[in-house]
Amino acid sequence: MDDFLILQKFKERTSYKVRDLKKMTVKELFNLWLKKYAKTSIKLKSYVKYESFIHLHILPFLGQYLVEEITSELLQDYILKQYNFGNLRTGNSLAENTIYGIASILKQAFHLAISLEIISKDPTSLLRLPQKHEKEILSLKREEQKRIEQFCLKSKKKNYIGIILCLYTGIRIGELLALTWENINLEKGYIHIKASVSVLKIKGHIQKVCDTPKTKKSNRIIPLPKNIVPLLKKYKRISKCEYIVHTSNNQMVETRSYQRTFQSILHKCKIQHYNFHCLRHTFATRALELGMDIKTLSEILGHTNVSITLNRYAHSMTDFKIQQMNKLNFL
Repeated sequence: MDDFLILQKFKERTSYKVRDLKKMTVKELFNLWLKKYAKTSIKLKSYVKYESFIHLHILPFLGQYLVEEITSELLQDYILKQYNFGNLRTGNSLAENTIYGIASILKQAFHLAISLEIISKDPTSLLRLPQKHEKEILSLKREEQKRIEQFCLKSKKKNYIGIILCLYTGIRIGELLALTWENINLEKGYIHIKASVSVLKIKGHIQKVCDTPKTKKSNRIIPLPKNIVPLLKKYKRISKCEYIVHTSNNQMVETRSYQRTFQSILHKCKIQHYNFHCLRHTFATRALELGMDIKTLSEILGHTNVSITLNRYAHSMTDFKIQQMNKLNFL
């Protein structure tokens, strides 16, 4: 549906006349943008997140304003307040990723307002966001990784194979839990990431949603290391479920449940707390240490571009950099 028809339907729904469009509120604009524009072009997971940001963090502060009343200064003050006091649970600073997410929504909604000729000037054009700090990348030490691998391989619990698979492919937890035997070619030695599962809160209810991967680049083929193929063949022979990792009644495992499984493994191996994503970081760190080029690693990880891989892992290899520098000798 084109802009004209959407605008006509908006007028009909609100009984506005053309000359009254200037009276559109921010609440009406954001609902229009979310339901008529964003919903058809983004994944359900993103839609749920955007909807949450709008109703929890944007409309309570800006919803009552007319769109034409929103100024650059007003938005800047709003962003700063959210940054300093926007956490609804603690009253402290709102997470940087949430701030950047809110800013993205603001820009898209007000760009729509310009396209529909509700306003002529973009109030987000001068918006300045707090500097984003790159989170520290935590990966397992080599000795810790070895301990976890030995524990998982000696255990009789079949689902531990998922931990090994993450350590040697770098796939995300959602990609692992959605992975089926159909997505694994054991003869040619690769896995095809076609889906990802996530847990979403939709209309107050927690739901497990299986969707296509995070981005187009995330739909990818990952070659398997040779030592992993015979291991998977062994597990496939005794598996009675389509999923690699599954529940006792052959259903897809929930994300939080498998995260708890990983924490239990860490506890039994007497290793400090790491989140599940550290397995992905560990894979990337080991790959770089072994000389894998950044472009290949980026494609295996499913990053949108190489710069993401570079920025994320450039600071996580201090020990390796020291080893490489010590190889330099005086002439």
